Amino acid sequence: MKLVIVESPTKAKTISKFLGKDYKIVASVGHIRDLPKSKLGVDVENNFEPMYVIPPDHKSKVKDIKDAAKNANEILFATDEDREGEAISWHLAEVLEQDPNKAKRITFHEITKEAILHAIENPRPIDMKLVEAQQARRILDRLVGYELSPFLWRHVKRGLSAGRVQSVAMRLIVEREKTILDFKAEEYWSVEGVFENPKNQTLEAKLHALDEKTLDKMDIKNKKAADELLEECKKQSWSISSIEQKRKAKSPPPPFTTSTLQQEANNRMGFSSKQVMTLAQKLYEGIEIGAEGHIGLITYMRTDSVNLSQKFLEEAKSFLGKEYGKEYTLDTARTYKTKSKGAQEAHEAIRPTDPTRTPESLKAFLDPGLLKLYTLVWQRAVATQMPDATLNATRVDIAGGKFMFRATGQQVVEPGYLKLYPDQENDKLLPELAKGDKLKAQDIKGVQHFTEPPARYSDATLVKALEEDGIGRPSTYASIISTVIDRGYVERDEKKRLKPLQIAFDVNEILNKRFPNIVDLEFTARMEASLDHVAEGVIQWEPLLQAFYGPFHKQLEEQEKDMENDAQKEAEGQVCDLCGKPMMVKRGRFGKFLACSGYPECKSTRPLPGEAAPPKPEPTDEKCPKCGAPMVKKTGRFGPFLACSNYPTCKTIVNIEKPVLDTEGNPVSCPECKEGHLTERRSKKGKTFYSCSRYPDCKQAFWDRPTGEPCPKCNYPTLLQKGKTLHCPQEDCKYKTTIELE
Repeated sequence: MKLVIVESPTKAKTISKFLGKDYKIVASVGHIRDLPKSKLGVDVENNFEPMYVIPPDHKSKVKDIKDAAKNANEILFATDEDREGEAISWHLAEVLEQDPNKAKRITFHEITKEAILHAIENPRPIDMKLVEAQQARRILDRLVGYELSPFLWRHVKRGLSAGRVQSVAMRLIVEREKTILDFKAEEYWSVEGVFENPKNQTLEAKLHALDEKTLDKMDIKNKKAADELLEECKKQSWSISSIEQKRKAKSPPPPFTTSTLQQEANNRMGFSSKQVMTLAQKLYEGIEIGAEGHIGLITYMRTDSVNLSQKFLEEAKSFLGKEYGKEYTLDTARTYKTKSKGAQEAHEAIRPTDPTRTPESLKAFLDPGLLKLYTLVWQRAVATQMPDATLNATRVDIAGGKFMFRATGQQVVEPGYLKLYPDQENDKLLPELAKGDKLKAQDIKGVQHFTEPPARYSDATLVKALEEDGIGRPSTYASIISTVIDRGYVERDEKKRLKPLQIAFDVNEILNKRFPNIVDLEFTARMEASLDHVAEGVIQWEPLLQAFYGPFHKQLEEQEKDMENDAQKEAEGQVCDLCGKPMMVKRGRFGKFLACSGYPECKSTRPLPGEAAPPKPEPTDEKCPKCGAPMVKKTGRFGPFLACSNYPTCKTIVNIEKPVLDTEGNPVSCPECKEGHLTERRSKKGKTFYSCSRYPDCKQAFWDRPTGEPCPKCNYPTLLQKGKTLHCPQEDCKYKTTIELE
């Protein structure tokens, strides 16, 4: 018996369809070993030796894998083909006491029978360079997180976290918000007209030039200037002074990489990056397709390459010829070259595993989200092998005295690839016109405008910015955004864009001032490039970590002393109003404050000079459920809550409802009663749990956070998230999968 070890149960199910009874396929459910949660887990004095442990919730899985390995005459490590997958294979080999250089590692870009059988026939050793690159990243992130986070706890607020890449993303979001807040809008006007030709057809045009001088956007500064121009326009007669038509070819965009898929799915369908990657993972690992069984529908979704396999190019050409005709095929296949930093050209773009498997043929088997994403991937990849679109661009100039208005339009002459992958922009058609035609001005008006600040980052624009700056890699974009939201630095606004909270400004200010390298884009990009060099075998990982950690640790110690000195300076000259002893700077749940150095004999406190006192209780319209007295809103260590105003006689408190939101920002419905929604609450011991808003009528509750994403195995309404693991709460289902967190 041959044992094949993959990462997810879904992938195991799909692969088992292609292999016979001589193979046993088991899933590791992600990483089976990791650094311990309770301590640093890295021996910085001994070449950064990691101290891996098997998490408690993985011990039974490891036992199952070991038991299966005892009965196997060959073990094949078939985890994902990226660095993370390579590291998981290495951890498995270590646990199973297999020599990585002799281990049989198989990789495949798509989960199809042909790809699986080819991989099995061509095993290779575990690539230790990729393992070391992943390990270096993991240790690097642990060193930053476990040493910098406590610094923030002591000097800003307990419970905060800092991460090597998340802090850079947070900086981008905060700086964009500062630009928006500092923006001063400027007024400007445009003059726009509707003109009618001799055939009673109309066209819209804007004032483009005065006295043959092109107007800049800001040239008409106010209503007075616009009205003066309008008065003169009324006196003019109008005619077409020139018509210019140009044919131009428009080529299809390249097939999707991880980054461009997240951007386009966000722009076209409003999907978050996390949502895109969750859906893409399902399409890659396999979906039940009627009589065909479990089928992998797209290739691996973590990639920065735009290459397409020769097999796909030939299949796409054959499909297009049969479906659309020879005029929609290319004589020579179109290829693309990636422009992203550090791209792995040996990989392949995201594409359908079979171009003949059209979205229409899968409608009955895919839920709406999966179908939308598959359609996007299928259209984009297949369209790359279709001819350019031919467009007719028209420009019409309308003259009257010193005024020249301009109208532009665009018309598709030959659709080419647009037949399959249409642009979001609609054609603007102009009526049939000729030079010298007399026109009648139906309406000419001034339109007021104001300059606008840049928009907040959306998932799409942030991913694009990160990619352009060389920050993060395909496997981390979605988790970077999820992390800054989940850790309370950022929230989504009404347009689902990324809005920083006040704590993000505070933390960003400290990091910028105290640890500029940590939030420096160029420094972070160079570190990413260095990790790539480790994967390529150009440099060793231990010297890389030493070069970073030595200066970082020293800087941390220096900043700790500086913060303490700054705190004492803030208290200098401040004495207690009650006993006259010097005051000291302390930090509490609401930030810094002054406290008497005579504590505990004297418990006097007051705000720092120039700072407001902690928030006072706010009156509400709510009544105490026990004594009927008015409830007041207070803020505690876990956020706002309602308390009885009759305290301490009545000690009733009520949590303020905080709904659990899914990836689209909608409340997650209660899976039990289907009437209420799930809310975040705190137990008496301060532990977070999630329960129905209709409690006590409905007593549904979970300790792990509901995602609102249905279980792909049993269709239970919501999976639960615990750390990196998504799992089904149904005991008889036992579905689990892993997600990437930065």
